[in-house]
Amino acid sequence: MKLRLFSFMVSCTIAVQAQLVVTVSPVKVAGQKAIVPLALKNNFTEKIESARAAVFLLDEQGKMVGQSTKWVIGGSRDKPGLASGATNAFHLVIASDKRFTSTNLTAKVQFNRVVFDGGKLADVTKEVSVTPASK
Repeated sequence: MKLRLFSFMVSCTIAVQAQLVVTVSPVKVAGQKAIVPLALKNNFTEKIESARAAVFLLDEQGKMVGQSTKWVIGGSRDKPGLASGATNAFHLVIASDKRFTSTNLTAKVQFNRVVFDGGKLADVTKEVSVTPASK
């Protein structure tokens, strides 16, 4: 009986997680700019009004060589949100004062705010899943 209860609790926890699924594609470098492609899928039952992500660019040694924080969904009245069940792509551009010395960069993406229609906030630590794209 305890095993069944534990299994049920674990499956409920897994079902709650990953309501906003984000896939990070490999970084593309062009001179003084790095482009980080993101694929977003809204698995929530309600529309996401806005979402903000921080992106950290790391070189081969794990040293941070660039960063940016942007609204990747909504963020202003002229940018639409993301409807329930919808997907979207976002290309986050990180500019540098000088050329990137390496083209072998990785992006670490962290969401710090997800706002639903009406102003309710999501728990980004539990409800956002960020994974690298398969090669």
